Amino acid sequence: MRFPMTTWLLALLAFGAHAAEPDRRIAITIDDLPWQRMDKTPAADLPLRHAQLMAQLKQAGVPVVGFVNEGKLEIDGQVQPARVAMLRDWREAGYELGNHTHGHLDLHAVGLPAFQQDILDGERTLRPLLAERGQVPRWFRHPYLRAGRTPEERAALSAFLDQQGYRIAPVTVDNGEWVWAFAYANVLDGQPDTPARAATLERLKRGYLPYMLNKVDYYERQSQALLGYALPQVWLLHANELNAVAYADLVAGVQRRGYRVVTLDEAMRDPAYARGEDGYNGRYGPSWLHRWAMAEKKPKDFYAGEPEVPGWVLQLAGVASE
Repeated sequence: MRFPMTTWLLALLAFGAHAAEPDRRIAITIDDLPWQRMDKTPAADLPLRHAQLMAQLKQAGVPVVGFVNEGKLEIDGQVQPARVAMLRDWREAGYELGNHTHGHLDLHAVGLPAFQQDILDGERTLRPLLAERGQVPRWFRHPYLRAGRTPEERAALSAFLDQQGYRIAPVTVDNGEWVWAFAYANVLDGQPDTPARAATLERLKRGYLPYMLNKVDYYERQSQALLGYALPQVWLLHANELNAVAYADLVAGVQRRGYRVVTLDEAMRDPAYARGEDGYNGRYGPSWLHRWAMAEKKPKDFYAGEPEVPGWVLQLAGVASE
């Protein structure tokens, strides 16, 4: 059977378009386990909210690495078995657990020796918990993504982590997710249970999803501009009330964009990650893609166009900026 030339041409164009599609992969990491704002969450509500988040993780059905702040396991310095059980739920569900320090300290504020001790204090419960299943903590995530203000400080910290058996978990898709989550929690816990509160919570969820997906789009463009291809991204999220109702939709949204959710190990096989943390010497903690761009001395307009948290969300969160 013969097909008109136009049919073959359209088929060829369609094949070319398909072949040109980037290989979109993303690893998901969730910080501040067992719960982001542990000290502000009503104790009676915590078990249900944790269960909701675990259900969302199960529904999404993709790999995750969770990063633990051991200080959140304690009350007045005493480890609480119920909070350790929250971590055990993550482990039993098959998710890997990493070290996010004990007290979520700012390296740039406390200095390297105190920070190194906080890393060691951050595995006093985590290491034996994982040993129950023949596992060890392998990944480390910097609080606030602050990795050192000088090349020497970054190198010293990296060497210390390597000695302790850790790999640094970078973040390429940085975002203001924590602002949306603070806003959601403030409304959930600070307003009476009325239709108005329900409407605000729904508005926050509906705004959060496109904001986060637009961030993924932005950093894909940054990757293409800097590296010439779609880097396997590393996405930063937190264990909180908002993701306890929105996480599965968030994962579905990124999958609709053509992304495969992969393990952190797979993402980190990309050679770009060998660049490490160098490139940024300021007080904050930008995306690794932007660190690398700074190392290449990209002009200021390279960083333009990043989605921002709307003012009404900042107001509900009670913060001035992200």
